[in-house]
Amino acid sequence: MLTVLCESPGTLAVHERPRPQRQPGEVLLRVRRVGVCGTDLHIFTGNQPYLAYPRVMGHELSGVVEEADADSGLRPGDPVYAMPYLSCGRCIACRQGKSNCCVHMQVLGVHRDGAFAEYLSLPRRFVGKAEGLSLDQAAMVEFLAVGAHAVRRGEVAAGQRVLVVGAGPIGLGAMLFASLRGAAVAALDSRQDRLDFALAHAGVAAAVTLGDGDEAELTRITDGEFFDVVFDATGSPQAMERGFRFIAHGGRYVLLSIVQGDIRFSDPEFHKREATLLSSRNATMADFDTVIAAMRAGRVPDAALATHRLALGSLPDTFPTLLDPAQGVIKALIEC
Repeated sequence: MLTVLCESPGTLAVHERPRPQRQPGEVLLRVRRVGVCGTDLHIFTGNQPYLAYPRVMGHELSGVVEEADADSGLRPGDPVYAMPYLSCGRCIACRQGKSNCCVHMQVLGVHRDGAFAEYLSLPRRFVGKAEGLSLDQAAMVEFLAVGAHAVRRGEVAAGQRVLVVGAGPIGLGAMLFASLRGAAVAALDSRQDRLDFALAHAGVAAAVTLGDGDEAELTRITDGEFFDVVFDATGSPQAMERGFRFIAHGGRYVLLSIVQGDIRFSDPEFHKREATLLSSRNATMADFDTVIAAMRAGRVPDAALATHRLALGSLPDTFPTLLDPAQGVIKALIEC
């Protein structure tokens, strides 16, 4: 089967590998779509803290069933999506239903080879039927579920003020699902094209451009009270540290971003607000279900989100173009 391997930072190569042999309890998938994530871009640029090279990237995927056990509930040709966080089911996190932060987590495309390949074999419990979804939609469930999980972690409620810093795909997912909960959502980003997209498609009520005057504008639109929930989806330590100042008294701060290094904040400012600091990692099946229900109800702008398409075999030449802001990429889908 055709496979694209990230051999080292900045180097992708096409290889032929044997098709995986399905084991009992597994489902062999014919991969059809793979979404390109910020994680993949970080792997390509050498800025992912949990990875060793070489690696087959790709964890946002949809496909069709090639082979499955007779009692699996799946049949050849069924369209499916994958839960890419392969949890152990036994550790302290899994026993609490928090499989998204499993102690022994194996993420496709990060800890083990992923979906930049024509076939993939996965345990049945990590494969879901994509009934009522297109293959494009099914490949976008995972990244939207990351935003939906963060919104659930932040306990966003109707009528609250929410700020999302960073209008990339993950930030857009948080904006969308916060707005679907009835929050008044503001977006903060340096890119006007991303802010325009958020206003047009993610239910955002206010878009603020990063730079001189942004704090004054955030003060104005909240009558000086700032935000009940702040989300950081920037991947920037400086932005993550700055976001503490935008939390309302009694508010919550949710960090979707992960960076190498330490994050510092003013303890007196944090304490006087009695603020809550939360991390948000990955998503659970419950979050996948939230996204799928919203897609089936026509409440997700999936056609607008899928801005670029690439062929699997072309990736050594075309993948680097996704790093160019001038391309205006929101979500690139690889077609297999």
